[in-house]
Formats: sequence, structure tokens, C-alpha cells
Amino acid sequence: MSASGGTKAILAALVANLAIAVAKFVAWAFSGSSSMLAEGVHSLADSGNQGLLLLGGKKAKREASEEHPFGYGRERYIYSFLVAIVLFSMGGVFALYEGYLKISDPHELKNWYWPVGVLLFAIIAEIFSFRTAIRESNLIRGSLGWVQFVRRAKAPELPVVLLEDLGALVGLVLALGGVLMTMATGDGVWDGIGTVCIGVLLVVIALVLAVETKSLLLGESADPAELEHIRTAMVDGDTVTGIIHMRTLHLGPEELLVAAKIAVAHDDSAAEVARAIDEAETRIRQAVPIARVIYLEPDIRRG
Repeated sequence: MSASGGTKAILAALVANLAIAVAKFVAWAFSGSSSMLAEGVHSLADSGNQGLLLLGGKKAKREASEEHPFGYGRERYIYSFLVAIVLFSMGGVFALYEGYLKISDPHELKNWYWPVGVLLFAIIAEIFSFRTAIRESNLIRGSLGWVQFVRRAKAPELPVVLLEDLGALVGLVLALGGVLMTMATGDGVWDGIGTVCIGVLLVVIALVLAVETKSLLLGESADPAELEHIRTAMVDGDTVTGIIHMRTLHLGPEELLVAAKIAVAHDDSAAEVARAIDEAETRIRQAVPIARVIYLEPDIRRG
């Protein structure tokens, strides 16, 4: 993934969410709609999430230190995990609580045109943000389906923004449905039901993000296609005759560690083996540019 593509999608989402949050809170103040309050908090949480993603991207660029010799690339995973926590707590749990209060004590919706107008504006703004995230994702996802892309992406920013924008659009439709049903029936319970549905939606999205980001934090290997490229590049059929075993680990979205025990002939000299290792490292980096940390151990295949 290109860092610029992820940053562009984050900034588009941030601008849209800040504008939408202000509009939603204004509509809530004039109408008293719990759906609008829940959606306002949702947009505010999303804005904070985009800020966390930008902060994580900045911190991940720090140079490696003696204390952290492999760098700070995983900062992006940590901040993406924090996004899931914020979305769950601020967005989902608050919406569930607010919806419960509205269902328990429904009241009339005032100035219905405020929430309807703001929701329509918000849907247009979110479509713009979602379109940007889709366009940037299409540049890197190749033939992967959307579910596979979210599950396999090593750079967390675009999957996070995609799911946030999707949740925001569905949430807006749910909020609009609750407001329209309240207007049609005169029963404020529908506004509360819409709010609860928004809360359930946000909790589900937060859990999906948490599960996927946890996998990245634990450490994922290279993609199957990259593994095949590395294996092919490592063996030259001359000095390096095979791979005894190999392990890969993402140190960050754009930095891969490769560690392997390679098979060499028993009568090769130390100089020949050292030269073969250097050449294998060069071939690996040419085949998979993100393979920046490579450790190759020569051995003689037995059995």
C-alpha cells in the first residue's frame, strides 16, 4: 500500500466527519432526536479515529533505535487497534445507551426538517469520503474481493476507513429511517429503535476491526504470492540448492523480515557461501522490495 493513498483517504474522511458532526449536533439541539445525538457522537468518534490513524502513521516513521532495533512500523497497528476501542466505546456503547433511554421515555420529535436535512447532507458527504477510500483501495487490492482485502491487508488504514465509512453510511440510513418512522407514526420509540440499531452496527464493526488488527499486532507472515517470489529468488540452483525452512514476519505494513536456513553443498568454501548469501539477499529485495531485514543461515541438508 502506498502511504500517500492511505493518508488521502484518512484526510477525506476527517474533513467529512468534522463537518457532519457539527451539523448533527445542531440538528439534535433543534429537534431533540436521539438518533441525531448518537450519530453526532459517532461522527465525533470517527474524527478522533482519523486523528489516531494520522498520529500512528507519523510515529511509525521514526528511525530504529537501540531499544527498538526493528523500528516503529507496528505503531500503525497499535493506533488502528485504538480506533476499534474508541469506535466500540464512544460510538457503539453510547448509541445503545441513548437508544435505551429514548425507548424507555419516548418524546415528540421537534423541527423534523432539521434532522432530515442534516442526514441527507451527511449521506452526500459520506458518499464522497467512501468513494475516495474505494478509489484508493482499488489501486492496491488487485483481484482480491473486498472481504479478502480487509482480512489480508497489511496496512490497516484503508480497511479501517472503508469499514468506518460503510458503517457511517448504513448508520445514516438507519437514523433517517428512525426519524421518518417517528414523523409518520408520531411515536418517538422509532427514533430510539433507530439509535439502538446504530449502536449494534458500530459494535459489530468495532469487533471486526479489533479481530483483524489483533492479528497484525501478533505478527503476520508475507502474502502467499510474496512467499513464492522469495522462495524463487532465494534459490539459484548453484550454491544455494534449496530452502530447509523459512519464516517471514511483517515488522510494519511496508517492512518484512525474512529468516531462512538455506541448503549449500558440503564442499563449498566459506567465501563461496558468503557470496551466495549476498547474492540471494539482493535477488530477494529485487523480487519483494519490502523485504528489508533478511537473515540467511547456511546449512547442509540431511536426510
